[in-house]
Amino acid sequence: MNVPERPSLDGLAEKWAARWEDTGLYRFDAPGDRSVVFSIDTPPPTVSGSLHVGHVFSYTHTDIIARYQRMRGKHVFYPMGWDDNGLPTERRVQNYFGVRCEPSLPYDPSFQPPEPGSKKVVDVSRRNFVELCERLTIEDEKAFENLWRRLGLSVDWSMTYTTIGRRSQRVSQRAFLRQLRAGEVYQAEAPTLWDVGFRTAVAQAELEDRDHPGAWHRIAFHTPAGPKVFIETTRPELLPACVALIAHPDDERYQPLFGTTVTSPVFGVEIPVLAHQAAEQERGAGIAMCCTFGDLTDVRWWRELNLPTRTIIGRDGRVLPDAPEGVDAEAYQRIAGATVHTARERVVAMLRESGDLDGQPRPIVRPVKFYEKGDKPLEIVASKQWFIRSVAHQEVLLRRGEELRWHPPHLKVRYDDWVRGLNGDWLISRQRYFGVPFPVWYAVDQNGEPGELILPREETLPVDPSSDVPDGYTADQRGRPGGFVGETDVMDTWATSSLTPQIVCGWDEDPSLYAQTYPMDLRPQGHDIIRTWLFATILRAELDSHTLPWRHTALSGWILDPDRKKMSKSKGNVVTPMGLLDQYSPDAVRYWAASGRPGTDTAFDQGQMKIGRRLATKLVNAAKFVLGFPEPSAGASVTDPLDLAMLAVLDDVVGQATEALEAFEYTTALERTERFFWQFCDDYLELVKQRAYGDVSEGSPESARLALRTALDTIIRLLAPFLPYSAEETWSWWHTDSVHTAAWPVVRGSSADGVALDLASSVITAVRREKSAAKLSMRAAVHAVRVHVPADQLEVLRAIGPDLRAAGNIASLDVQPSGELRVDVTLA
Repeated sequence: MNVPERPSLDGLAEKWAARWEDTGLYRFDAPGDRSVVFSIDTPPPTVSGSLHVGHVFSYTHTDIIARYQRMRGKHVFYPMGWDDNGLPTERRVQNYFGVRCEPSLPYDPSFQPPEPGSKKVVDVSRRNFVELCERLTIEDEKAFENLWRRLGLSVDWSMTYTTIGRRSQRVSQRAFLRQLRAGEVYQAEAPTLWDVGFRTAVAQAELEDRDHPGAWHRIAFHTPAGPKVFIETTRPELLPACVALIAHPDDERYQPLFGTTVTSPVFGVEIPVLAHQAAEQERGAGIAMCCTFGDLTDVRWWRELNLPTRTIIGRDGRVLPDAPEGVDAEAYQRIAGATVHTARERVVAMLRESGDLDGQPRPIVRPVKFYEKGDKPLEIVASKQWFIRSVAHQEVLLRRGEELRWHPPHLKVRYDDWVRGLNGDWLISRQRYFGVPFPVWYAVDQNGEPGELILPREETLPVDPSSDVPDGYTADQRGRPGGFVGETDVMDTWATSSLTPQIVCGWDEDPSLYAQTYPMDLRPQGHDIIRTWLFATILRAELDSHTLPWRHTALSGWILDPDRKKMSKSKGNVVTPMGLLDQYSPDAVRYWAASGRPGTDTAFDQGQMKIGRRLATKLVNAAKFVLGFPEPSAGASVTDPLDLAMLAVLDDVVGQATEALEAFEYTTALERTERFFWQFCDDYLELVKQRAYGDVSEGSPESARLALRTALDTIIRLLAPFLPYSAEETWSWWHTDSVHTAAWPVVRGSSADGVALDLASSVITAVRREKSAAKLSMRAAVHAVRVHVPADQLEVLRAIGPDLRAAGNIASLDVQPSGELRVDVTLA
């Protein structure tokens, strides 16, 4: 026994985190048997500054499950990754170092960024920029790991990876090449959602609607016969990009116009009037411009009606300098080079001059598509991009969704709706600098134009086409006729993150590890990225192995600020966790996290952390108290009715907690365990302590001592996944092994029931209530207590009478039959 004089939570995190690391407690030891492995596809957090309490919330949920499965005898495969591949990293590097990437610049091996705080922004080569990204993310990742260790995540820290590291690049490029050869990856010139601020293409899954101010403009088109056709639009600046007017085929107002042409105002282009089912008769004038491209409906009409293209918006968000064919060049020059906003103002002015603007624009606020990380409305531009086929696999993806076990089940509908609503293949190319390069070069013909693809051998991966040379060429042939050029685009971050099971499980690199860990058991993640990370991972697994990547997915909700808004760095309403861990203890913060049910948005609540600290403190104090009783003898057994009843109730708790954790209902498991623990401390301990000390003549002290130690042993193990530090500390006082590798408690199958404990709790609570009302000490004597109970409980109550009299200092305890429980207390 090694019980401290004054147990405390202070210092436990430092003590045990170091001990766990030194002993390799959480190292994955591949057993050679898949049936005893539990593998977790842990989300790699984005490395772009600091973690916040939302991360602590969801990652705690995963760790609870990992710790539970380890105690169930599983070899837990629990790696951690860092997502340092993405726009947030680039933006952080730009702001932190005061640099901007300029790919045309040569590499400067001696480059040093400006001093911190300098307002000067320096242009750097792509290679210099990537080096700065790597330099900053390494520092961020150290801070992230320190926080995770302090929180008590039972991760195998020898198995970390980064989404930009060589292993991730190799897996990403290998998967790309294989799917390219299988025809599942292709390159196409197509209308592409484009963020003009970040200057990159954006995938459908990265969109969000935001309310944006605008105005309806009523504009006249001219028919050959003279009458005008009025349309209403919020984007008059796209008038020179108009390729058709479209109305619903059943709209009688426009049926006579179908198949005829009209002339656009100001820009003088002859435009067909066509019918399409997607036109909304009740919206605006019921007839709309189809422009290339204003929104996704324009793209649909353009594709299905085989319309021409008149592109006017460039990748920088400005009107292109040259007028499309057929557009009045003089009018066009008045908007060439202007931003979208300025072009809109100028076109409206020209419409007023020509008399083709009917009335004043009517202000509105409407939902507009934004890139989730951007601050300007998206444009749609025609560009050559890489895609993974998705639409063709809708049916099999829906079947995979049926096979996957969802926790909670109701969130499966988000996946189903996303898959059913796919209207285009997954765009995976990005116009960025810090990302996984596409392993592609292009042969340059004698005219200096890039053409046929040049692909590397798999054994040479990873490659960077911007610096590496393909087989059969020399470096001085780059960019020259008869030579080659490298692909400059990089993969979308999800194109790598969607391969995390393959990255961590050793796909094609460690066949033994792969066979023991894949398909994985669990994908934990936020409910907000079902349509991105979860969907994309299922798609990639289907294309590679025709399997699900995991058996279960456990979904976490958001953390909300006091105004019930999602907590996020972009909103500036985050709370960083290190101070909370110091103030309340990691166990207390974990308790708060565990109070958030799966898939449910939860308010940030320091009150819950206070409750968690109280629970952890009570655990160490209760353990000290219980271990202070004499140790039961080797031949002791539990015989007294109250002891048997307490263990019977605990049996039920073990069963309920186990069932809940098997279903990933960690909150239910904690609630049931906590409720019993407080009954154990507040009632049972007080009821039997004098008997356990041997201070009363009735009842068995050995029975009480054994029941107390049995219960404490079980309680510590039940709380270990939630409160790992205080559980390990108290366990260490009387065990030589770690509680986190001890066996999870099992139901003993007691023939007793818990009636005696519930009756005793009710009686002692009534006695305390009367003493408290009379402002007496809890040790004050009680003259008499009369308990009225149903007839079938008379003998039960009489059997526990000695413990009740000792606990309440009751002189006389009288038991009477009655229809319902009632306790009468006479103090004097």
